[in-house]
Amino acid sequence: MNMDSMAFRVNAGAPLSLRKLDPGFTGPFKAKDDAQEKLARDIERLGELQSKLYAQNTWAVLVILQAMDAAGKDGVVKHVMSGVNPQGVSVVSFKAPTEAELNHDFLWRHLCVLPRRGEIGIFNRSYYEEVLIVRVHKEIFDRERLPQECKGKSLWDHRYEDINATERYLARNGIAILKFFLHVSKKEQKRRFLERIDQKEKNWKFSPADLKERLRWTEYMRAYEEMLHRTSTEWAPWHIIPADHKWFTLTAVADIIVKRMQKLNLSYPSSSREHLKELDLARQQLESE
Repeated sequence: MNMDSMAFRVNAGAPLSLRKLDPGFTGPFKAKDDAQEKLARDIERLGELQSKLYAQNTWAVLVILQAMDAAGKDGVVKHVMSGVNPQGVSVVSFKAPTEAELNHDFLWRHLCVLPRRGEIGIFNRSYYEEVLIVRVHKEIFDRERLPQECKGKSLWDHRYEDINATERYLARNGIAILKFFLHVSKKEQKRRFLERIDQKEKNWKFSPADLKERLRWTEYMRAYEEMLHRTSTEWAPWHIIPADHKWFTLTAVADIIVKRMQKLNLSYPSSSREHLKELDLARQQLESE
């Protein structure tokens, strides 16, 4: 586990214990006001980088958000991406698979909506649900209609291998992958659930099913720990973001996305001599009107 000033980065193949990581961690900031300037600056930088990404049209960026309920995934999408051009961003929130989707392999519906070159794509939940909720709820797995020969003790090992191989393929083809696990505490989740129940304008965010999942918290933590351990790679590492303070979650995610995109050496396309001549002629024509 690598610890920087903003988040925990999972070392490839390294086991971890989420109990040892503080969801209330706020890095170098003592309070929200201390982080506001940096967050605003990074949102502006992200807008500039996305403009170059779109114009250059070579790289794509895939942001994957995973978390327990009420950890703040929607807030990350809303606020961190508030300064980008909507034309260059796609957001997909994955719900339970449809009957049509169940007739394909577990990665199919996600690969169909990958970001195009020049785009930032955001997966609000992702194919990682296939080694999380599907593992906790065996009845969901039974609906996937796998041949008996494809089941067995090695199933989860195979899924980890398939995910890692797929992400390596994507990385080799110009998709920069950023994976975030928003690490919220059970205590803070309870507070947010009560807030959704008590505040009328937030009632729509709460479902009784959320409480059923909360009862299986320990099972989910075990599934997350193994998933993070088995699928954090050099080409697609996991970042564990402390999520008990929403303002810090936003600041940490924005910081990591900006730093990763800066490493892509993005730039606006340069004009050829022929194009520059065309521009000069166009200027002369417009000025002569």
